[in-house]
Amino acid sequence: MAKDTAADSPMLRQYREAKAAHPDCLLFFRMGDFYEMFFEDAKVAAAALDI
Repeated sequence: MAKDTAADSPMLRQYREAKAAHPDCLLFFRMGDFYEMFFEDAKVAAAALDI
């Protein structure tokens, strides 16, 4: 995962905290009406879904 920086948005800080609490899980992060994945989770999901 990318390094934590002071420039992270509040959303990204929240994501990093949730991911740190559950490092062995793929994290779906709700953004409004949608769910998004970031960093290595997105790569793993893209490969599994062939997208």
